[in-house]
Amino acid sequence: MTVFTLIIINKAGGLVYNKNFQDGLNQISTNDYLVLAGTFHGVHAITSRLNPVKPLPGSTPAGHRPEPPSGLEVLETENFRMQCFNTLTGTKFLLFTDTTQANVDVTIRRIYDLYSDYVMKNPFYSLEMPIRCDMFDRKLLSYIREINNR
Repeated sequence: MTVFTLIIINKAGGLVYNKNFQDGLNQISTNDYLVLAGTFHGVHAITSRLNPVKPLPGSTPAGHRPEPPSGLEVLETENFRMQCFNTLTGTKFLLFTDTTQANVDVTIRRIYDLYSDYVMKNPFYSLEMPIRCDMFDRKLLSYIREINNR
């Protein structure tokens, strides 16, 4: 079971972080990562509006907010699975794993916790800008090594 790559996309669709965790993967250019981030952002926006079932009037109790539309969450191929975690602020975490990787949702939540602790609480980090936080890199790498060595 293996975690291959993490990509973080800001709410405007810009690439703010990408990290490969496995040696021997096909390498893609920085420009290709930027194109991938923008393309995924657009596809996610379109799929979040697709809903074949019309909500019933009054189905949301008074005082409760309706669930936000989810959009594309999982893409699986013969070689990998890509799972998306969309935060309430619109930041998207894309985690590329082996198709046999279990509990990807738990893994991606833990990565979000690390992001919250070491990026968002960093006074030198500017919102929506590329992530350059050494402590986040170290903690993330440690966590992914732990998962990949199971």
